[in-house]
Amino acid sequence: MSALRRAARAAIVVPLLFLLGSRVIGNPEVALFGAFGAFAMLLFVDFGGPLRERVQAHAALAVTGAILVSLGTLASSPVWLSAVAMAVLALVVLFAGSVSSVIASAGTSLLLAFVLPVSVPGTVADIGPRLLGWGIAAVVALVAITLLWPAPAREPLRRPAVEASRALAARIRAELPAMGDAADIAALRERTAAAGDAAVGALQQVFLATPYRPTGLSAPARTVVRLVDELNWLNAVIGQMVRHRTAALDGEAIGPARAAASRLGAAAADVLEEGAIVLAQHAADPAALEAALDRLAAERVAVEQATLAVSPVPGGAVSDAQAERFVAALDPGFRAQELAYAVETVAGNIVLTARAERRTWWQRMMGRQPGDLSGPLAAATERATGFVGWNSVWLRNSIRGAIGLGLAVLLAKATGVQHSFWVVLGTLSVLRSSALNTGQTALRGVLGTVVGVIVGAAALFVIGGNPVALWLVLPVAILIAGIAPATISFAAGQAAFTVVLVLLFNVMAPTGWTVGLIRIEDVALGCAVSLVVGALFWPRGASASLRSAVGDAYLTGIAYLRAAVEFGLARCDPATPRSAEPRQASLRAAAASRRLDDAFRTYLTERGAKSRPLAEVTATVSGVAGIRLAADAILELWRGQAADPAEGEGPADPSAPADASAPADASAQPDADGTPRTLDPVPGAAAAHATLDGQVDRLEDWYRALATALTARDDLPAPAPWDPHSDRSLASAVLGELDHSPTGAATAVRIIWTADYLEVVRRLERAIVPPGATPAQLPAEAGRGG
Repeated sequence: MSALRRAARAAIVVPLLFLLGSRVIGNPEVALFGAFGAFAMLLFVDFGGPLRERVQAHAALAVTGAILVSLGTLASSPVWLSAVAMAVLALVVLFAGSVSSVIASAGTSLLLAFVLPVSVPGTVADIGPRLLGWGIAAVVALVAITLLWPAPAREPLRRPAVEASRALAARIRAELPAMGDAADIAALRERTAAAGDAAVGALQQVFLATPYRPTGLSAPARTVVRLVDELNWLNAVIGQMVRHRTAALDGEAIGPARAAASRLGAAAADVLEEGAIVLAQHAADPAALEAALDRLAAERVAVEQATLAVSPVPGGAVSDAQAERFVAALDPGFRAQELAYAVETVAGNIVLTARAERRTWWQRMMGRQPGDLSGPLAAATERATGFVGWNSVWLRNSIRGAIGLGLAVLLAKATGVQHSFWVVLGTLSVLRSSALNTGQTALRGVLGTVVGVIVGAAALFVIGGNPVALWLVLPVAILIAGIAPATISFAAGQAAFTVVLVLLFNVMAPTGWTVGLIRIEDVALGCAVSLVVGALFWPRGASASLRSAVGDAYLTGIAYLRAAVEFGLARCDPATPRSAEPRQASLRAAAASRRLDDAFRTYLTERGAKSRPLAEVTATVSGVAGIRLAADAILELWRGQAADPAEGEGPADPSAPADASAPADASAQPDADGTPRTLDPVPGAAAAHATLDGQVDRLEDWYRALATALTARDDLPAPAPWDPHSDRSLASAVLGELDHSPTGAATAVRIIWTADYLEVVRRLERAIVPPGATPAQLPAEAGRGG
């Protein structure tokens, strides 16, 4: 439907602009730039969002395109300047797409605005007619997108996120204690679990359906995109609660904590349902959602208090049974705390989305951001720097595209072909992520052009020299050219576009079907440039880049996890130096995650057979977000403040307001310089520190082995089995000389819960490397870590 709408608009506007420029104004430059300007703004781009935002994006495209038309005309001679200017401009435009999906979707249009003037020789005197043609096209395009079948407000992630929130709320409610027939309850739980998995999977599928990250620089766009990882993680948290549902109960000892956890579950479901209502509307009032969040925070405090009431054991020598009882008593509280944090993270981003949409026009103009969101410029800088790295697929493709387009301009002008911009367009249209795929696309492009020439020649033979018939056929040809790439194939699109060009140039200056032969020659030359560049620059394609990006993302994620653990232990172990929150480690992990997302999208769009099933690759990629979110949760656990500033990919700024869910603890507040104070130390903290360090070391060793195996294409390491002695040894270390003060008990609980989050990360290994992915027989898991 989108392709048909764009094609219909172009079919109406392009012939009218060409008629205006060639017949009414009588200037071929105005006609040429008006027609191609309309192609650029109506056929090659389709912005999403509300109508006002689409108009703003088209206006920005028109202004930027006018600047590029002027610069391209000035750089159209000498030849060396044209080639260098094309390469530099292409690098800037292509890399800028990493900052925003709006820029990424407009990349072809922006490049066309420069390719045409830099390829067609011109002087300063030609800038005026060219800008006139481009300006007329811009004005008419704005009118067309407003009046001719205005597209609905397309926010691809919003509706799936709403459905996922509702499905997960229903799944939580189904897991709450209930009275009734056991079979009915089991069937309900099975249905809600399947519905939750399906809704989260649909959200993930929509997220990966575009070749670039579907988020712009606006505050709502940045907050909604966070929900993809967060809802996926929440679904995993609920699934883990289900696995522990049948764990043995310790009667009266665990009963109060489990009852408090049940009340928290109901509050969490309320929050998700309110969040779905707010997210489903544009600029909705989040007051009810914020009230539900307050209730959830109160229930979270109640769970912590109930947990502290049952967890301590007598000091002195600690038996294995006492240590196991301590860990078992903490488990319901940890599951509830984990669920509450995940739900609060999701709902917090929904609140930010609503607050961002409810800003006044003046607040938007002044750059006022809701909550702790950074401004668009800061967000753009952070995103762009995250893609500056030699293993960044986006940077590599930008460099490759810049070199290919620069060489195409150089070759076209040096050989003196009649329509040099066709050479550049041929290079732009067929250059892909690997030499193999570039060759396949180039072959289809040339074959499509040949078919287009044949069809165009046949059309001209039937029409003869009748200009009226040419004008009548032209809109039909444009309509077909607009819908063919999306509905048929790339080759069909090339054929249809060739027919359009044959008709356009015969309307301007009748030359017959021979103009099509010129296009074959030029497109073949452009394809040759693409093949050479694709073979010389990173010819292995997206698979190798994906393996490298996955390894890098896991290593930076584990480094962030270690930093988060060290941050927490520094607050309870007097032997550990105090440290500020690991902001830089969080940013590095977020940047690596975005590079991985980019590499995975390129991998999905690359043609050819895949060596591993897509489900396994997706699971391997998804594990990165799990590690990062677990590190965020550990920071939240020890910080006692609300989390998450930037795109759900890092902890909140230390200056963020305190979370109402955190226990009132003066020792948990930072000093004036922002460095956290040390909590009342636990005498067994040194031993606990060593135990947790050992757990992080084992995780780091496994994920480093995973990264090495992925890069070297070796067998993946088998997931580490659950160690039933790790919980007992950690509990014994903490409980051996337990301080029975409230602060000492709370610190001991935080230490055990930190180990629980590390166990969550260990369990990810089995999702990342399924049993069939390694030749070794994986050990069966049992107990709390299973």
